[in-house]
Order: sequence, then C-alpha cells, then structure tokens
Amino acid sequence: MKVDIEPEKCVGAGQCVLLAPEVFDQRDEDGIVELLATVPAPEAREGVREAAAVCPAAAIHLVEG
Repeated sequence: MKVDIEPEKCVGAGQCVLLAPEVFDQRDEDGIVELLATVPAPEAREGVREAAAVCPAAAIHLVEG
C-alpha cells in the first residue's frame, strides 16, 4: 500500500490522525493533514483505509499493492 494526500483539499477534520496517528498528523497552524509515512506498516493499514474512507474532503488516496 502507498498513501498520497492532497493537502489543498484537506478541511482539517482530523479523522485521519485519530484513525492512523503513525501515518497522519496535522499542521499546528491550520490543522491541514501532513503525511508521516507514504508506505504504512502492515499493522497501520486498516486504520489508513478507514481514514481514506471517512475523509470528508476525499484528500487521502491509496494505491494497494
């Protein structure tokens, strides 16, 4: 799995950080998503999938494989 984000689409909801804190963070100044790992560890992948599914701005994209 590879993770890609579109920070310009992010609305700062923070669900991604709650679901996969080892992969996502938020900038202090505006809450916009930051990617900590483009290739998440196997144990983080389910949280990353859920984060992508619930992102209100559809700013998280996954490439499985």
